[in-house]
Amino acid sequence: MTSTVPPGPGRIPVRIDPDLADLIPGYLDKRRQDIAAVREALDRQAYDAIRTTGHKMKGSGGGYGFDRITEIGAALEAAARETDNTRIRASLQDLADYLDRIDIAYEQPD
Repeated sequence: MTSTVPPGPGRIPVRIDPDLADLIPGYLDKRRQDIAAVREALDRQAYDAIRTTGHKMKGSGGGYGFDRITEIGAALEAAARETDNTRIRASLQDLADYLDRIDIAYEQPD
């Protein structure tokens, strides 16, 4: 399915290969679960768990067509390595905002 409706104000258009269409809802749900898991890990000061989550996001985002998730994952991983709670929270907010604003179009790459 290809979206022909232009994204609304403040929305982030993301073009995804239609071969991934069945995987995308689960992938995005997992990223939402990551937000809750990282918040819980932050409460416990479990920085290794946060670093691992960021590393996984960094490695997977681009493969699904979500380069911004890769960037956020890298920032989260670095913040956890430095035990920087402020940057960890900022990365979580960036991820939540991104997930709330993306408009996915399933299209063949140019």
